[in-house]
Amino acid sequence: MNFYNINDRSEKVTLRQAVLQSMPAGPGLYMPENIPVLPSSFLGNLKIMSFKEIAFEVSRKMLGSDVPEAVLKDIVGEAYYFPLPLLQMETNIHVLELFHGPTMAFKDVGARFMAGLFTWLAKNEDREITILAATSGDTGSAVANAFFGRPGINVIILYPSGKVSDIQEKQLTTMGGNITALEINGDFDDCQRMVKMAFTDKDLNSRLKLTSANSINFARLFPQSFYYFHAVGQLSGTALPVAISVPGGNFGNLTAGLIAKKMGLHVARFIASCNMNHSVTDYL
Repeated sequence: MNFYNINDRSEKVTLRQAVLQSMPAGPGLYMPENIPVLPSSFLGNLKIMSFKEIAFEVSRKMLGSDVPEAVLKDIVGEAYYFPLPLLQMETNIHVLELFHGPTMAFKDVGARFMAGLFTWLAKNEDREITILAATSGDTGSAVANAFFGRPGINVIILYPSGKVSDIQEKQLTTMGGNITALEINGDFDDCQRMVKMAFTDKDLNSRLKLTSANSINFARLFPQSFYYFHAVGQLSGTALPVAISVPGGNFGNLTAGLIAKKMGLHVARFIASCNMNHSVTDYL
């Protein structure tokens, strides 16, 4: 599979480059040239499949021959040892619980798959890799936990001072080892801006091999599509169309749902539910 720069479609890279580089040298993001459609036989059997089976089949279809099946099974098997229950709240209204991972954040799902894939892709690198990530809480905790202790990888997390919860700040700052947390005088957008500036700094990139674990990296974004298949599968048999309301900040989670829909998942519509973090709403 090849990936293209959304700001320059002539720029093509491999999966390895897209993950380990995370984004182009100039403005842009890497996205797959083609989003494959899953067979109807798979979509019709979601209800009887485990989350691990769904994650394996969806990732196998998306990543193709770039990652051996045995490697994908190991990545999925290591990453997903916790449940993701779909609970019925009232007639025709359900909630998917995504807080049963090690850091109690939905981003455990994407971060843990990414860490496994990243480790496999980076195993033959000739120098240490530095992962830069900006966080308002969830991303940093999940990434720190997923990458903790992985050889040849350092993680640096930027978080806004006074704008993350106490428990998440403790998760970020107490791991040690290959995890470094930096408190920034600003908000999340300032942290994200600093991360993106680092990737375009030629001098810095000549000295460090940088990549990102934010959802600007397809390897963090894509695995979040797994639980949309899982959720809709649990609703199999209902005659009603499915609408999914997704809490939105930077809309990475919503984008993963749209990828699932592109792959054939039957969702009638998505609702972007925004709070005070409404930069994307304002932009649209």
